[in-house]
Amino acid sequence: MLINMTNQQMPSGHPLERQPLGLLCLAALGVVYGDIGTSPLYVMKTVFDPIHGLAVTESNVIGIISLIFWTIMIVVSLKYVTLILRADNHGEGGIMALLSLASSSVTDRPRLHNILFLIGAFGAALFFGDGVITPAISVLSAVEGLEVATPLLQPYVLPITVAVLIALFMLQQRGTGGIGALFGPVMVIWFVSLGLIGLINIAGAPQIVAAFNPMYAFAFCISNGWLAFIALGAVVLAVTGGEALYADMGHFGAKPIRLAWYGGVLPALTLNYLGQGALLLSNPSAISNPFFLLFPSWALYGAVALATAATVIASQSVISGVFSVTRQAIQLGFLPRMQIRHTSERKIGQIYIPFVNWTLLSVVLMAVLGFGSSSNLASAYGVAVTTTMVIETTLTFFVLRYAWNYPFLLGILVTAFFLTIDSAFFSATILKVAQGGWFPLVIGSVIFFIMITWSRGRQILVDHLRSVAIPLQSFLESLIAHPPTRVAGTSVFLTANPDGVPHALLHNLAHNQVLHERVVFLTVAYQETPWVPVEQRVSIKPLMENCYQITVRYGFKDEANLPYALELCEPHGLVFEPLRTSYFLSREIVVPSPGAGMSLWRERLFAAMVRNASNAAEYFKLPANRVLELGARVEI
Repeated sequence: MLINMTNQQMPSGHPLERQPLGLLCLAALGVVYGDIGTSPLYVMKTVFDPIHGLAVTESNVIGIISLIFWTIMIVVSLKYVTLILRADNHGEGGIMALLSLASSSVTDRPRLHNILFLIGAFGAALFFGDGVITPAISVLSAVEGLEVATPLLQPYVLPITVAVLIALFMLQQRGTGGIGALFGPVMVIWFVSLGLIGLINIAGAPQIVAAFNPMYAFAFCISNGWLAFIALGAVVLAVTGGEALYADMGHFGAKPIRLAWYGGVLPALTLNYLGQGALLLSNPSAISNPFFLLFPSWALYGAVALATAATVIASQSVISGVFSVTRQAIQLGFLPRMQIRHTSERKIGQIYIPFVNWTLLSVVLMAVLGFGSSSNLASAYGVAVTTTMVIETTLTFFVLRYAWNYPFLLGILVTAFFLTIDSAFFSATILKVAQGGWFPLVIGSVIFFIMITWSRGRQILVDHLRSVAIPLQSFLESLIAHPPTRVAGTSVFLTANPDGVPHALLHNLAHNQVLHERVVFLTVAYQETPWVPVEQRVSIKPLMENCYQITVRYGFKDEANLPYALELCEPHGLVFEPLRTSYFLSREIVVPSPGAGMSLWRERLFAAMVRNASNAAEYFKLPANRVLELGARVEI
């Protein structure tokens, strides 16, 4: 008999609290649009970088502004805001949610399911590369405004950037709850400033508004040929962060994100790019830093301060996103458990992962000091972004075809249009691999390799444990026939194999020769959905002689808390008293060995990850003084 638990509470960890639409739009400005909102700092300077050989002429400037505008309209407004935001996975968005939506729609095709999972995992791995480049280029490009104010400050640009980044990452362990309320208002000031300063400069060369005509973009591409293709690798920087619209859908909902985009972000970005174009038409030498030269000299220091604040907010959003993706990857079985701390008692989604934080800071500082300028970093920026764009468009096809049951031809037509554009940008950024594009690719590839090694190693380990496991039912029958001494209390044995006898139980019987009066075999199952409703959280299967099999289900964005999950059993007669409940965990000591499975060096890497994985008791919020951990050597 299977007993399904019911409860009217919201799923544990669900972030959506019903708030006024205006507040949600304001919050979305601070979290969703920080990355794309700071792109004007470096896009135009990168497009006309002398290394590309593109002359600052009137036709080129109008053509580039037209290309930027229509790229934003097609990639962000049409693709993300209109299409991909509809790919709602239980209220959640992001590449992991899109991956689970696509893969779960093809479960009857195992090979395709596995391929999609690998593609999605690589896309998630590339996000870590983006998590390095975004803070580095954003903060550095903002501080570089000091050079415009006075060349005397040029030697201090890198030290100031490093200091800002160190302070930002040190702040993570304290949480951002105290300053998070400022994010929205600061970004409102930022976007208003972008629009106003752009509008003022448009008045100096109003012919720039011709860029609204897409024919200027086409003419630019045709007349410049190869140089135009190279320029695409810089133009795509104008839409970096566009995927954040989808990734943050679960926090704000689709409607506030759309309203914030059309009502504030899109007009501000458009006016600012037009303003930079108008400035270049009037003064081509301003290409040295067209963003900060939009401002009068008396406003430069204020502009630098505001830009730095905006880039810190953009970086904060990306760092929080890296933490979130890491936890999702852990719960989907792609990464080992890590220590996860919660920085807010009210908002359970605010987490801090120490290992990821300090590793990320180290690599970000390497990027800043190694590349030395935002122009050099721009060469490294686009590759990971465009690769992720291609992956998300590909996954969208499978959602359209198999999850939403669109006709095959319609699904192909819809996604082929966007895939053609994504592929063009991807091809242009690939040209920059030697100039720095290798950097995020190396980061993403390393993370991807770690993910597939961990996933494969876990599968080998589970298969091995299943092959040697003693069937639980027959073991209990023999145990009851010759019962050991039973003691008061409840023992909970965590096991990945619900049909096999946990090693911890065998060791406990061998050493202590007792059995608790109530025995629970508990299995945690992670689903390919963001959230599992509380009414589906726990299922109970009575066995014999006061023994039970309990399965606790979590989505990849749920917060794992086993003591709380066990409280859901109370309405059905299973009451777990904290001081009378003991948790028994099996900890496998992996011993690499030649033979089937992975290559020996990969098995050694997997064994090292197992040794250094965070403690299961801490991860599942088990009370430390009620946990007994028993180890076993396992050869793979």
